Amino acid sequence: MVGFGMARPQVATSQRILDVAERLVQTRGFNGFSYADIAEALEVTKASLHYHFPSKAELGRRLMERYEAAFAEALKGIDADGGSARAKLERYARIYAGVLRDDRMCLCGMLASDYATLPKAMKEAVKHFFDENECWLAAVLEAGRSAGELEFKGPAQDAARVIVGSLEGAMMLARSYGEPARFDTAAERLLASL
Repeated sequence: MVGFGMARPQVATSQRILDVAERLVQTRGFNGFSYADIAEALEVTKASLHYHFPSKAELGRRLMERYEAAFAEALKGIDADGGSARAKLERYARIYAGVLRDDRMCLCGMLASDYATLPKAMKEAVKHFFDENECWLAAVLEAGRSAGELEFKGPAQDAARVIVGSLEGAMMLARSYGEPARFDTAAERLLASL
């Protein structure tokens, strides 16, 4: 524990840059910020940012890697906690709700809105993020259907795509209205339909 008179652990500059950039993407979009915004927030020079991330494309790629890794850990945590398929789906939806309550949007959802202007590597990373989420959801859905807990028509992959698309869309609308409860209602109804 850090206390009076003890040295505070230093967060690496590259991590601080990623932290600020993540918040900016989640609130403004990838095209809605520049290195100048990050430099101002961290009180560093733009040259310092370029030392750690030579280009905005590189910064975006690293953001994606970090975000996907954190999301994968969250999914592993849901699996480790066990429980019914419905309980897992509810915990999955709460990840989105938590991000929204922090006045942010899903990083990849925001990047998807900027998709046409993203560097190629970032486009592939956005698709990969959603593919991984859909794969995890499909496995949960199929297990739930096999156990008689969930009921839906068609392939589990299709239902997984509906869930991801619905939650991302519900986040956007809730943010537009400034009412996170709109997301909660949409998520509850979506999951109740299974």
